[in-house]
Amino acid sequence: MVVIGGGLAGITAALTAAEAGVEVTLLEGRPRLGGATFSLNRDGMWLDNGQHVFLRCCTEYLAFLDRIGSADKVYLQPRLQVPVRTPWGTRAELRRSALPAPFHLSSTLARYPLLTMAGRARVGLAALALRRLDPTDPALDEITFAAWLDRFKVTAREREAMWDLIGIATLNLPATEASLAMAVKVFRTGVLDRNDGADIGWSLVPLQELHGDAAGRALDRAGVRVRVRARVQAIDPGPDGFAIDVDGERLAADAVVLAVPHHDAARLLPPRSLLLDGVRSDPTLLAGLGTSPIVNLHVVYDRPVLDTPLACGIGGPVQWMFDRSAGHGLEPGRYVAVSLSAATTEIDLTSARLRDRFVPELARVLPAARAARIERFVVTKERAATFRPAPGSGRLRPGPRTAVPGLALAGAWTATGWPATMEGAVRSGLSAAHEALPHLGRTRAIPERTTPL
Repeated sequence: MVVIGGGLAGITAALTAAEAGVEVTLLEGRPRLGGATFSLNRDGMWLDNGQHVFLRCCTEYLAFLDRIGSADKVYLQPRLQVPVRTPWGTRAELRRSALPAPFHLSSTLARYPLLTMAGRARVGLAALALRRLDPTDPALDEITFAAWLDRFKVTAREREAMWDLIGIATLNLPATEASLAMAVKVFRTGVLDRNDGADIGWSLVPLQELHGDAAGRALDRAGVRVRVRARVQAIDPGPDGFAIDVDGERLAADAVVLAVPHHDAARLLPPRSLLLDGVRSDPTLLAGLGTSPIVNLHVVYDRPVLDTPLACGIGGPVQWMFDRSAGHGLEPGRYVAVSLSAATTEIDLTSARLRDRFVPELARVLPAARAARIERFVVTKERAATFRPAPGSGRLRPGPRTAVPGLALAGAWTATGWPATMEGAVRSGLSAAHEALPHLGRTRAIPERTTPL
């Protein structure tokens, strides 16, 4: 088998196939593994390309970390706790209790100062109604989350203070643009169906160490042949398998897992090989999934300015802030990583413009930053960080099966039931392995998973 793509989806597919006794070659066009989760070395300092987080409900991602030997390199909150900061000085907190869902958030909602009493009632009614919706209902993919919230008279300020606080970070779109189906998935699975599902976790080490380097060792132990800087130009199916063009060389494969971004998949898939709702379709339709950008600011101050491991900004352009000081030997609170999701405005701004805009905004939400001196200000951008989970995107997300026997698809953009998350990527790799292995005569059970796909 050949796996094309060395992100979390491709790594998962390769490991799963190798553990089933298949000889696997993994091809990655970049000089490293890890896909969309990687680190950059800027003047001797490792900076992640984005602040990737996970939730306790991301069971397959947690199993993946254990599989590659990185489970001890992440931190997972024992209980959801999100400090909220505003430019006008209001301090709030979202925190769950030990009560069963959905009552585990009732006490924090009752005390949440960014909502009026009437606003809390509207948010609570919407949450109870959302809990009854089925994210697999195709009708939910036809409207935006905001349009549905309008039925409960939820105001724009209430959306920002509660729904977008979580939704933008997970969907990479605001409620006014995001599919209701994807919002239901996020809020039901992460927040409403179990009391601990939304506990937040993040890496304690650079992402390259957490994913790419650890996965390389795990793949080597599993006997997977890994080739980086191997750019695939074409996949040609034939009666006896596949011929894969890689930098002027042709490789033969009995089965292929294509685990690349959707725009690359559209280029590499054979004509009319895409299956959408069981219908053979042209791969160019994948362009309809679009992209949504993420911008990250890496700000190192000369003194501590953030007094919590993470915080969320409301009422201004600052979104999520994370203290990344520990991984760089700095005093707690000095290195603040600011994640800006759905960053359509910020993606085209220069680093200088971003600094001019966000340094004062950070000082508004972090009072200790007002007297601090900035030692480093670095920007990382991902223009095509995720697909756009907008209304109608669900019908453009294929499953792992294609119209070509032995050719399977993987990637967070496929029909995982999840938005573009690390959990979705891992699940897609498992699904693709399940699809491809029978074509190699491997029908024995793949290692047991923690939750159904």
